[in-house]
This record gives sequence, structure tokens and C-alpha cells, in this order.
Amino acid sequence: MGNSKTQLLKQEARRGGNRAALFVYATEGLENMAFVANAISLVTYFYGYMNFSLTKSSTTLTNFMGTAFLLTLVGGFISDTYFSRFKTCIIFACIELVGYILLTVQAHIPELRPSPCNNVAPDQKDQCEAPSATHVAFLYTGLYLVALGTSGVKAALPALGADQFDEKDPKEASQLSSFFNWFLFSLTIGAIFGVTFVVWISTNQGWDWAFGICTIAVVVAVVFLCMGSSLYRNNVPRGSPILRILQVFVSSFRNRKLPIPENDEILHEIQDKEAAELQLEILQRTEQFRFLDRAAVITRTNGTSGPWKLCTVTQIEETKILIRMLPIILSTVFMNTCLAQLQTFSIQQSTTMDTNLLGFRVPGPSIPAIPLLFMFVLIPIYDRVFVPLARRITGIPTGIRHLQRIAVGLVLSAVSMAVAGFVETRRKSVAIENNMVDSTDPLPMSVFWLGFQYAIFGAADMFTVVGLLEFFYAESSAGMKSLATAISWSSIAFGYFLSSLVVEVVNKVSGGWLASNNINRDKLNYFYWLLAGASVLNLGLYVICASWYKYKNVEVKNTDSEEEYKMVKV
Repeated sequence: MGNSKTQLLKQEARRGGNRAALFVYATEGLENMAFVANAISLVTYFYGYMNFSLTKSSTTLTNFMGTAFLLTLVGGFISDTYFSRFKTCIIFACIELVGYILLTVQAHIPELRPSPCNNVAPDQKDQCEAPSATHVAFLYTGLYLVALGTSGVKAALPALGADQFDEKDPKEASQLSSFFNWFLFSLTIGAIFGVTFVVWISTNQGWDWAFGICTIAVVVAVVFLCMGSSLYRNNVPRGSPILRILQVFVSSFRNRKLPIPENDEILHEIQDKEAAELQLEILQRTEQFRFLDRAAVITRTNGTSGPWKLCTVTQIEETKILIRMLPIILSTVFMNTCLAQLQTFSIQQSTTMDTNLLGFRVPGPSIPAIPLLFMFVLIPIYDRVFVPLARRITGIPTGIRHLQRIAVGLVLSAVSMAVAGFVETRRKSVAIENNMVDSTDPLPMSVFWLGFQYAIFGAADMFTVVGLLEFFYAESSAGMKSLATAISWSSIAFGYFLSSLVVEVVNKVSGGWLASNNINRDKLNYFYWLLAGASVLNLGLYVICASWYKYKNVEVKNTDSEEEYKMVKV
């Protein structure tokens, strides 16, 4: 008995850590290479190959991106409720693979697309053959299978990697902080290959080759993920977190006439022995949203009733954590609206500019490589230089608090939009000065002017994306890690959907700032400055929400020791 337990402990000790995380990094890099390449350049595929209008191309892309990130909530729910994170990643990666296969087939077979409409002036685009219902249905089937597949991977993969580090172990706790930085680093490397190599293939060899490479990348990603299966610490699904949250609201409503007790000890909670056997964390009671505490009040009638009449304090605090998180995620949505504009209108700007670099023609959709290269250099510096220095000053394992990191990103986002407005003003003046407003020839202005706005936004992304991922993983309860990670991604989804709405509203209110198929006649610079001003207001809202947020208190019961661990998340 003792020997078998020792062997199990040794086997468990060999699991997890940086060795297991390496397979997660490789999987993320390959999957993101395929996804980002399409996120950046699909607008040119819609416009040039499917004969969509300029506005419809942008809207279709933003809706696709928004759906991909919104569906992460489905993947997170499935991972926490039914499957382990590893199985969730495999299942959804296979769905994504089918989507890429369909897109590859459509791009390769001309009969599945409308007739090409090349060398046509933007204001005459409506004369091109419109795609048939069959063409559009085939496109959307492949497109949204990719969206569904990548959503599950994005929900479960970061949590799978973070699970490889034990928060109760001081050494592994610091490694957990670094994991999210290196996860973004692997994401960045994949994105660099996507916006350079894959985009170059789509521009010079054809979209069927580009989609084919994306298909191969996802296959290799699945292989890498499976190679590390013997090393992973796999989570055990603990039932639906959404159901547990609903039980709290129902129970508190049923007990709405009961007084809220001041003494925590008379509230219902899981017993220490049971918590130890299940390796559960016990969340300490907080003062916010005290009306929910009625769900844990024990009475003579509900003492032996089910979870729809009586909940534990931990279950209630799990619900409170989610409620406290909502204002944070909502106040970061607008930054992703700005990101959506850079991924659509900036690409369209690039198609009108000089893309030559030392005799080599750089595809416009590859311009996002500039912020990615900037992040490629900045992330290691942040993790290896800034975090250790800040840790010595603040005593916080992550250097600065998660919410502070997010705030820095929001500031940089506003600056990026302001810079984008000035660059667009310069681009339009060049078009007017050279009498090229209606010309399809490239302007005598380097496309690398767009690098300024992209570089600043790249730094904003580094602070905000990782800050959100780490914040939601650290603050969520053990039973909803994947769902919480998915919630952080959903900020991007709402940003993309809001982007489509913002464009339509601005067009109507302004009289058509962005209504023309000719970007040289649009007032895109005014639109960017409008976004900059709105970003400043959004920053103020975020500061209020972050100041109100209270970090959770956790007590963990361990079966191998009578010791109790109490941690305050900072």
C-alpha cells in the first residue's frame, strides 16, 4: 500500500512543469500561425476572390473573428463540465481541421467561386459577378467550422498549460507567472510565420496553397499535443459551473426573506475532510453581494435539501467572483474594437501604398509582422528583466498586479488610435498631391508608415492579452478555469461585433465617413480619432471598475498534510 502510494507520487512528480508546457507552446504556435494568417488577410480573399464589397469584406471578417472568440465560451464550458482540457483541445482541433479542408477545396476548384474580377476600379466593383448562394454557403461552412474549432482550442489550451504548474508550490507559482508570457511568445512566433510566410504564399502561389498549409499546420499541432499526453497533469471535470451559479441565484431568491447572518460559521460549507479528499479549494466569504449569502443559510427545512435550496459558501463566492469579473471584461471590449479596425482598414490602406523593401515586394497583410517582431523582442525582456526587478520592489510574483498590466495596455491602445489618425491624414494628402485619389496604382508612400500604429498596439496587446488571461485563470475557482479563460477571450469577440456596429453607426451619423469603396475618398482619419477619444473614456471606466474589484481569498485542504494553505491573490 505504502509502496504503491510512493510510486503514484513519483509518477505525479514527473508530470507537469516546463517539459509538459513545451508541447502546449508548440501547439499554440502552429494553430495560431494558421488562424492569424487568415485573420489578417481574409479580407483580401473576400474582396478579390469572392467579389464581396469593401464593406461586406470587412464585416464578414469581423463577424468571423467575433464568432471564433465568442464560441470559446462553449469550449470552456465543455472542458470544465464534460471532458479534460486535453480531450477538448483534440476534439476542437479536429473540427478546425475539417474547416480548413473545405476552404482549401473551395479555393482550389474555380467552380466553387465566382468568376475573378481583376484590375477593376474600386467604384466599379459592383459590376463583378456576385457569388451564388452555393458559393457563399460553402465559404461560410468552412469558415465557421474553423471558428468553432479554434474557439475550443483557445479556451482549453491556455488552461491546460497553466495546469502544469502548482500554485501551492512557491517555485512552480513563479513559473506559472512566466507561463502566460511564454504562451504569448509562442503565439507571437506562430503569428509571425502566419503573416509573412503564409500570407506570401496566398499572394504569390494562391489561396489554395495557403489554406493547405494551414491544414497541415493544424495536423502537426494535434500531433505535438498528443506527444505530450504522458506528461500532462489533467484536470478532472467537476460539473457545470453555469449550473452551480444558477443554483446560487435560485437558492438566494428562495431564502430572500431570511436575515443575512454575520457569523460565517453558521453558513453551509463543505467539510474539511471532504474538501481534502477531493483536493478542493475553499473560498473565504467576502462582503460584496451579501444578498447571495442567503443561499448558504441553514434552516430546519433546508438542512438536508438539495443544491437548489442550499449552497456552500465556496459555491457562492465562485458566483461572486464571476460577477466581479464582468465589469473588468466589459471595460476591455473597446480596445478590441480598435484592434478590429487595424486588422481591416489598415490592411485596405496597405493595398494603396508602396510595398517595396530593398527590391522585395511586401504583401500588405504582412505589415502586422512589425508589431509581432516588436513583441518578439519585448516579451523576453518583460519576463526576464522587468518582472524580476518589479518583484523585488512590489513583492508580487507577477511584478505588477494583473489589473495594472491591463491598464497599461489600454493606455497604449488609445495612443495607437491617435497615431493611426495622423498616418491616415498623411496618406490621403499624398494621394491628393499626386492626383491619385481614384487610381489603382500604389501611392509614393511606404507601407511601413503603418508600422507606427501597429507597433504601439503590439505593445498594448502584450500587456492586455496576457494580463487578462492570467487574471481570469488566477482569480477563477478550480472548477471553472477553462470557462474563465474563455471569458477573457470573449472580450475580443465583443470587440469585433461592436466594431461592425460602430462602423455602421458612424456611417449613418457622419453621412458616410466609411461608405465609399474608395478608401482615398473616405474619412478614415476622423474615424481613428473618434476611436482614440472613445478609448480615453473607456480607460476611465476601466480604472473605476479595477478600483472596485476585490481579489479572492483561498484556503486549500491537502490530504497529505494537516496544514492549511491560505493564499491572497494579488
